[in-house]
Amino acid sequence: YFELFDSFLRRDPPRRLEWAEAEAACASADELERERSKAGAHTLQFLLFLYVQQMNKVSLRRSLIGEEWPSPRTKSPSLTGKSTSENKNWNDQDHRAFVQSHLSNMLELLLEPEQLTAASHSTHSSLVSYEAVCALSFLIEGTVNKSRTVHPLHELALWQPCHGQNGYSKVSKAFSFPKLESWLRSCLMTNPFGMTACLKSGKKLAWAQQVEGTTRRAKIACNTRVVPEVFPMVIMSQVYKQTLAKSSDTLVGAHVRIHRCNESFIYLLSPLRSVTIEKCRNSTFVLGPVQASVHVHSCDNVKVIVVCHRLSLSSTAACTFYILTPTQPLILSGNQAVSFAPFHTHYPMLEDHMAQVGLATLPNYWDSPMLVCKESSDTSIFRLLPPSDFYTFVIPFEMEGDTTETPGGLPHAYQKALNQREQKVQIWQKTVKEAGLTKDQRKQFQVLVENKFYEWLVQTGNRQQLDSLVPPAVGSKQAAG
Repeated sequence: YFELFDSFLRRDPPRRLEWAEAEAACASADELERERSKAGAHTLQFLLFLYVQQMNKVSLRRSLIGEEWPSPRTKSPSLTGKSTSENKNWNDQDHRAFVQSHLSNMLELLLEPEQLTAASHSTHSSLVSYEAVCALSFLIEGTVNKSRTVHPLHELALWQPCHGQNGYSKVSKAFSFPKLESWLRSCLMTNPFGMTACLKSGKKLAWAQQVEGTTRRAKIACNTRVVPEVFPMVIMSQVYKQTLAKSSDTLVGAHVRIHRCNESFIYLLSPLRSVTIEKCRNSTFVLGPVQASVHVHSCDNVKVIVVCHRLSLSSTAACTFYILTPTQPLILSGNQAVSFAPFHTHYPMLEDHMAQVGLATLPNYWDSPMLVCKESSDTSIFRLLPPSDFYTFVIPFEMEGDTTETPGGLPHAYQKALNQREQKVQIWQKTVKEAGLTKDQRKQFQVLVENKFYEWLVQTGNRQQLDSLVPPAVGSKQAAG
């Protein structure tokens, strides 16, 4: 949803000027009409975008039986689709059911005013414009005779053999409302490239690092590129006490869904399309550049390190986001103790991956979140991480590439804090060097420092991450794929 929402936010004055210039450059009335049709289709898409928000609408009836309303943490179904919980984002069956049950209303929403009755309903003679069908392509696409080529709905609707079924008239360049609705209902099926299909028949993925003995419940799969036009989807669910890392073509341009991961460190070091992180706890996610949006929902004590076009969060608690983004982070409802910090890491291919998804170092609005919720006047919901609590993050994997430092550098206050800390380390090293210790004293001192360091690792929980970075023994099993 946020990817579509961003397309409307980008309609700023320079963009509108660009459209005006394009219209002025049109050589004929037909070209001008096509340009205007594109703008109209975008407006209709926005209407659909608003309408489909009902997918997760809250029931007032639940508040009468003692349940909290609105719930700050909506329940999420299992990825197998067996749950009937309210959050339907993870269930393709619910997506199809929603479109089937609301199809008539959505088509009426797209009709021209003269095609509606006084009560804003369609009639048997109502006509659906081509622009309206183009807008529906936002929700529906398909194939002809189960081929491997996916087409948007408006292209399928203009296919000659379908005209008798969907009521298209070349004279009016429009579709019969009842015939189009009947045709869509008869052809609709569950998304064969969606989350449900991915889990049932998707390819299991192998990972650069994974610890033996704790992957029994984990579900990690990808719907491989069966159709070139469809972005791949990667689903990770119930990963527990793992350090997983991957950088491969499988992830490039993928929609990533991360669900119910706990006490884990996950590195996805490739250019991604979008990322959703839901119901995760006590974990760190280091992501490659994300072309569209990163949405974090119902998570506790997670760290997200990413360069992305858009970040949004809802129902999170004690989460920290180290980000580089050209748009203001969106803070939706139900969040507590959110921290924002500048992006603070790098890996060798990072700048190349940023170029692939069209992201630069400027502008960067990591420190300008927007409150889009009922608590919009309560700025205590979030804070900017104090420089005294800021440390750079090292990605512990070797890769080929040219990036050797954090893109864009760090804000002055944070860089100053790092420099002061580095100076203290240098002073300490100098003090030890000039202490004049004997060989035995140096060994004893080294053991003391190592013991103190080990105690710190245990207390902070960092020992788990270091232990899981040890290369697996030769012959150890990895996930297939």
